[in-house]
Amino acid sequence: MTSEFAVEMHDVVKRFITPEGGSLAAVNHVTMQIKDGEFFSLLGPSGCGKTTSLRMIAGFELPTDGKILIHGKEMSQVPAFQRPVNTVFQQYALFPHMTVEQNIGFGLEMKGVSRSERSMRVSEALEMVRLPGMEMRRPKQLSGGQQQRIALARALINKPEVLLLDEPLGALDLKLRKEMQLELKTLQREVGITFIYVTHDQEEALTMSDRIAVMNKGVALQIGRPEEIYERPANKFVADFIGETNFLDGIVKERKGSIIEIELTGTGMICVESSRAFTNGQQVSVAVRPEKLRLNSEIKDGNNLKGRVEDVIYIGTDTHYGVRFAGGQKVRVREQNVLHGHHELLHTGDEVSVSFTYVSPRILTE
Repeated sequence: MTSEFAVEMHDVVKRFITPEGGSLAAVNHVTMQIKDGEFFSLLGPSGCGKTTSLRMIAGFELPTDGKILIHGKEMSQVPAFQRPVNTVFQQYALFPHMTVEQNIGFGLEMKGVSRSERSMRVSEALEMVRLPGMEMRRPKQLSGGQQQRIALARALINKPEVLLLDEPLGALDLKLRKEMQLELKTLQREVGITFIYVTHDQEEALTMSDRIAVMNKGVALQIGRPEEIYERPANKFVADFIGETNFLDGIVKERKGSIIEIELTGTGMICVESSRAFTNGQQVSVAVRPEKLRLNSEIKDGNNLKGRVEDVIYIGTDTHYGVRFAGGQKVRVREQNVLHGHHELLHTGDEVSVSFTYVSPRILTE
């Protein structure tokens, strides 16, 4: 029986012994199901457990507890070379003394595939990564982006059921990195193989992924589509890690239907739409994205707070304003420079009104 899931982790734990003789849970009771043909990203800061999770799927590490399945087959204790996966690392590990053809076909040669078939499949792999005719070049004759594609071709030529990618764009410059993000996503759609991608770059994850697992301290805090993670973060860490977020601290005063009234210390009252249960007097944080705020634009049935501009940062497409309210809390507002010279309309010290709708913020309790 085949499984609709390419990879499943069920209550997986990975503990390491520390130099002091203690125990560290690098992955702490993680459960996730990755669909067949999905581009799935493990996102989080250094030390969050994302790479350890990937290494356990690859077989480079074995779980302390829990189960790992690939297309429904138990893999927790299966060695790496017997698993239907391939891995692409940040350091591409191309053999410098070999040609591109030899590098890509190395795995096939180790399996005893004939020279003629290797040559044919190498040509197909190069077409796949849009580098036809590069067979005779050596790694030092390739750009960083080309080397990355050769590493991908070497991994894909073995036709793995799952391709694991451990920050493979980390060594590229910013412009090339952004180009390769789109290339990778397009390639994944074309080949139809499940990609599991490790990154600490939230923009990269949002750009490429069908779904994202946000991890911290060995725990998968939230799993969902990019828009779910961004618009409806499960907790304060996720909201803070994914994009830029303003946090306004306050106390719940009253519920009126679906609207929660929250008093911001020294600033005033705001209203937030939420179906979650809160008690009067409960301390909460209201998370609202900078692009959801408007300056000097009164919103009907919205929140309007008075403040003073503390800093203005012009970055071409947008202008970022830092606005501090009377109670001391500060927000960052991002406005697009739609009109020529728009960034000159406001200056440091200007009194402004900051407005946002009832539905744009999210109330978080942790």
